[in-house]
Amino acid sequence: MEFQRSSGVLLHVSSLPSYGGIGDLGPAAYEFVEFLAAAKQHVWQVLPLCPTGYGNSPYAGSSAFAGNPFLISLEFLSDWGWIDGERIAGLAGRSGNVDFGDVESRKLPLLEEAAGNFLDRGAHDPKLAAQWQEFQEFCRAEENWLADYALYAVLRRVYKTGAWTEWPEELRRREPHAVARAAAEHGRALAQEQALQFAFAKQWTDLREAAARSSIRILGDVAIFVNMDSADVWVHPAIFDLDADLKPVRIAGVPPDYFSPTGQRWGNPLYRWEMLAMREYDWWVERIRRARELYDIVRLDHFRGFEAYWSIPAEEETAVNGEWVPGPGRALFEALEAALGPLPLVAEDLGVITAEVDALRLGLGMPGMKVLQFGFGDKAAHNHLPHQFVPATVAYSGTHDNDTTQGWWQTSGEAERRATEALVGPVHDRPAWPLIRAANASVAQMAIAPAQDLLELGSKARMNTPAVATGNWSWRAPERCWTPELAARLAAITEVTDRENDPLGTAEAESGSTKD
Repeated sequence: MEFQRSSGVLLHVSSLPSYGGIGDLGPAAYEFVEFLAAAKQHVWQVLPLCPTGYGNSPYAGSSAFAGNPFLISLEFLSDWGWIDGERIAGLAGRSGNVDFGDVESRKLPLLEEAAGNFLDRGAHDPKLAAQWQEFQEFCRAEENWLADYALYAVLRRVYKTGAWTEWPEELRRREPHAVARAAAEHGRALAQEQALQFAFAKQWTDLREAAARSSIRILGDVAIFVNMDSADVWVHPAIFDLDADLKPVRIAGVPPDYFSPTGQRWGNPLYRWEMLAMREYDWWVERIRRARELYDIVRLDHFRGFEAYWSIPAEEETAVNGEWVPGPGRALFEALEAALGPLPLVAEDLGVITAEVDALRLGLGMPGMKVLQFGFGDKAAHNHLPHQFVPATVAYSGTHDNDTTQGWWQTSGEAERRATEALVGPVHDRPAWPLIRAANASVAQMAIAPAQDLLELGSKARMNTPAVATGNWSWRAPERCWTPELAARLAAITEVTDRENDPLGTAEAESGSTKD
């Protein structure tokens, strides 16, 4: 798809300086939308919105369809009448990085209490009548995943593990009588999970519509693989490469690369693509349908895996002894388009990219990605510099997997620094804005700046370090950092580089619609 010349900011929802210990869909999110509008930005890029698993990674979620309850705003639940304001007053602090353990122990019980109140009052309280009707409609509309996810989430707590492979045998294998008995036994908890998913969906839809009124589009992320410890694998084991005991045979990762000399052993189960092809890729159709409900533009993480993926024997401790195996290729995308129509997709094509991967992306008309930080090491990396860009590109100073540009500069060698200043001029030890200007001045259809680079923050603000299992995803922006001065500075670059456009064009902008 061809996008209009535009620009935006990468900031995950959890990184907002919100009430309750973690960034959420409350007032701070609307403040950020106002900042984007003032800065003349038209793209807000977020990471996957799914419930997170081990390590709190949004790329290791417990569902490819559900929303993360931690991102629900308690303030808005209070405004709705789901919970009294006094009950949430103790979570008023906004400062500091996310402490996920603290959020789980303090915020989650209040979310569950609010959901319980809604279930008790919704059908009878006139103030909640409209929402109660919306809730019933939501459960019907999302029935293909919602009840299964709710049961999975409840059983995780009952058995005190996300590893469904360790549950009782009859539940591991989803024997109908066992599933029915568990659903009946935990009916109240299942309903609470469904109510929280409704709250997430309503708050996200309201936020997305507010963004759309300023022609701000949400660029969201779909990870190619799903977590083994997820509702998706538990409910649909036939489409994953599992053995007779429901354990992975081979798993996903990437070979040794820029980020790790032993590669990255992600541990995600691989797909049985031949099985999915026989089913006309039905699960993937539903997954992308759901992504289109959440996002205006969809970034396909690890796009190269659709052409060929790195397959690692499950017993291997590193990713070194894997092999490339052909992926579904064009057939998957033809099935998606046949079912869903033209799709606004962006390919994350970083890493080991071959001519075959490029041919697949170009044949599908998808923009790829370029990251300026990668471009200064040697001539082989110059395809990440603006003079080699083509319009069908999304250009970044850095991504959530990179160090911040300030942190990158502090650890760069002298040769990289000289090359950087040869391109952008003297940076005086403050390289972030020069790289932001370079990305915006390029021919790329979209230019995206991580929020940390706008704020010129160092390595302590890094979001993720690939191949490091813990200590990631916790950065939150400081309070009151979206200043009018910062917006004006970014707007000036946007104006002079002609990026004051809705990436999806004027027709959809005028409609103000966020629905398919």
